[in-house]
Amino acid sequence: MSSAATTPKPREQARPEGATRIVIVGGVAGGMSCAARARRLDESAEIVVLERGAHVSFANCGLPYHVGDEIHDADRLLVQTPQSLRAALDLDVRTGHEVTAVDVERQSVRVQTSEGAFDLGYDALVLAPGARATRPPIEGLDSPRVRTLRTVEDAVALRGLVDDGARRAVVLGAGFIGLEAAEALAHRGVDVTIVELAAHVLPPLEHELAHLVTQELRSLGVTVRAGVSATAIEPGDDQDVVVLADGTRIDADLVVLSVGVRPNTEVFEASGIECERGAIVVDEHGRTSADKVWAVGDAVVSTDAVTGLRRPVPLAGPANRAGRLVADDILRPGTARAIPTPLGTAIVRVGALTAATTGANRAALALAGRAFRTLHLHPLQHAGYFPGASQMHLVVHVDADSGLVLGAQGVGHDGVDKRIDVLATAIRSHLHIGDLIDLDLAYSPPYGQAKDAVNLAGMVGSNVMDGTLRLWYAEDLDQVRQEALLLDTRTAQEYATGHLPGSLHIPHTELRGRLDEVREAAQGRPVRVLCASGVRSAIAHRVLTQAGFDSASLSGGMLTLRAALGDRAGRALVTPELVPA
Repeated sequence: MSSAATTPKPREQARPEGATRIVIVGGVAGGMSCAARARRLDESAEIVVLERGAHVSFANCGLPYHVGDEIHDADRLLVQTPQSLRAALDLDVRTGHEVTAVDVERQSVRVQTSEGAFDLGYDALVLAPGARATRPPIEGLDSPRVRTLRTVEDAVALRGLVDDGARRAVVLGAGFIGLEAAEALAHRGVDVTIVELAAHVLPPLEHELAHLVTQELRSLGVTVRAGVSATAIEPGDDQDVVVLADGTRIDADLVVLSVGVRPNTEVFEASGIECERGAIVVDEHGRTSADKVWAVGDAVVSTDAVTGLRRPVPLAGPANRAGRLVADDILRPGTARAIPTPLGTAIVRVGALTAATTGANRAALALAGRAFRTLHLHPLQHAGYFPGASQMHLVVHVDADSGLVLGAQGVGHDGVDKRIDVLATAIRSHLHIGDLIDLDLAYSPPYGQAKDAVNLAGMVGSNVMDGTLRLWYAEDLDQVRQEALLLDTRTAQEYATGHLPGSLHIPHTELRGRLDEVREAAQGRPVRVLCASGVRSAIAHRVLTQAGFDSASLSGGMLTLRAALGDRAGRALVTPELVPA
């Protein structure tokens, strides 16, 4: 085997005559995907991958699971090595090689190694430098007990601290990686506190779904401190102390820093390549402002497929796909497909729950000035009569005028991944909410329902769009209580488990015979109906509407209302003694 894969090259080698030299800066997702595709397209090309770290192809999404001992052997995180890539694809992969400058006029990069520096020319240059953990201005952040979770070495170090007896951890940041780190540490018996500046964990998730994740974290023994920041880390001989903005002091044997990432682009921006807020600007084929230079992955600006907002999308899937398409544009420019705008589809496991999202959330839609309607559903993941049926909690956003599907999120114990993937496909295909009714999805009692959750979203959304169903929302509760009659259509037993003060209770099966009671209680006011999940109140809404009432049904029912109220639900709801049947 050639030593080219492992031995540093302190100077440029002569190019094979007539060969195209493609230099790729950075491996892992985007860079290695580009390199592998380029080799499959051109056997004669010279393909050089420059990686400043020790590993060029590793499963960075698997790092938390090594910390939690679900992946025991760290070597299983190494997807490929320089040697295996040389053998399989004849790639010249050089670890420990850091690019310190780019000369776009001479078409060369300056490379620093442990044995010195050299210049390497290119015919095509692909930048896939990735991102690094953001370091906020917190005093004491240089403590040796503060760790990130971005590399194999990070995961091994974190696991080592736990193996050596660390029993108290603070995780700064409750995004996807922060939650995975918290879960992994809790799985190892560590007492974990997670601190998040935003109002709730998983900030991209809608708050009514994020509350379900918070409850699951608490069931794992994780303390959640949201809406507060860390202001200092005080190092000590035996432990550090994390100080929060509200004065809380938390003892910690280790601290995981996971408050976000920023692109590794300073070198390239200094070389004259256009960047926007630190991320490399590219066109639809990944081309940068410099001739013969492309960029992919966490370090580039992406345009959101739904809102048009511009931001980096640090996800492995889009990076892998973009790397492949960049190789196509380099070697087959006439037929290369454009890189699709990302939906930001993401998923995370937290204890027994799965949380997933695709497309735009409320905040992004509001920022983009997009008018939208929101649907809340709580369907079972498979037939209710089949053992193991459990509820999923879905939120779907649609365009207020056209009904185009704009975004979806889900939380549940099972089946969430399947539905979010289908909804991601619907968004990519520009389907309208009514189109979901017609999707021919696999059905068998162990796997789904004849009316799958996605079909059901289409039915509810279609009713909303054509006026058959009118919704009111949990966030409007205060206004509704002042202006309308609240009608609770659950059973007596459900009503007794907690209800809104002042609400009129009439089970939906009795409503048709008790409309005079509603009319007397309403005294000309609108009627706002609720049940457990929104199904029975929708039926009641149709009865009321056709009887001449100004009616609307609570989106998602009491399940959504409780989650939206969060920890305030116990104070906002009345819970008398259980009413007999």
